[in-house]
Amino acid sequence: MDQPVAFVSHGAPTLALDAEDPTHRFLRGFGATLGARAGRPRGIVCISAHWDTETPAITAAESPATIHDFHGFPQALYAQRYPAPGSPPLALRVRELLAEADHDAHLDLRRGLDHGAWVPLMLMHPAADVPVVQLSVQSGSDGAHHLALGRALAPLSAEGVLVLGSGGATHPLAEALRVDWSASAGPTEPWTAAFDAWLLERVEAGDEAALADWTAAPQARRNHPTPEHFLPLLVAAGAAAGARGRRVHDGWAYHLLSMAAFRWH
Repeated sequence: MDQPVAFVSHGAPTLALDAEDPTHRFLRGFGATLGARAGRPRGIVCISAHWDTETPAITAAESPATIHDFHGFPQALYAQRYPAPGSPPLALRVRELLAEADHDAHLDLRRGLDHGAWVPLMLMHPAADVPVVQLSVQSGSDGAHHLALGRALAPLSAEGVLVLGSGGATHPLAEALRVDWSASAGPTEPWTAAFDAWLLERVEAGDEAALADWTAAPQARRNHPTPEHFLPLLVAAGAAAGARGRRVHDGWAYHLLSMAAFRWH
């Protein structure tokens, strides 16, 4: 059976350790939920907000390192390792599919897995026994470009590969760090709730045109002052080949960061 396509919001790196966090608990079961119908994936292609390049790049290391691309967090976080194998053959397949869609991509033999990949994956697949390849985003390119990248990857589903976008449904990080964290768990501002509602509606409708033009959504630039955390969702939506998605997790961090997760198929 075809593998699904998914997008998760990964929040702060401490999500990996916070067993009481609702999104942590969701991700702990999400890998098994996805596999219950389609079986264990033979590989994962992860599109993370934390690898941003001018042109598409693909990890091709045999044993990708765990990258701790953050600072100021508890020491226990820096001790975390996610030793999933890489897959040079899968990396080559991704490059082939992108080339067929006229996207030039290069293989990176040195880069490991950044926290946008390993934080959700260590919860979804804690055994670290599924090969992982990362694909970069291009924040200098628009929504249509990222949907097209995803469409090029659509055949992977039938080949047993899970395409996983990892970013943030909303990401006004600077504003989130200034709010009263002791307030209610949900969104504290109507402008972030409005964007989150728009996103849910458009994903459930399979509205690729609206997603491609996402900067026209309500308060889009306030919710995403920079685009890199939204772009993995567009790649995932494109990889779903026009299917309608559904939200499988709804939560908030710091009252302004939507931790929504979606799946297609």
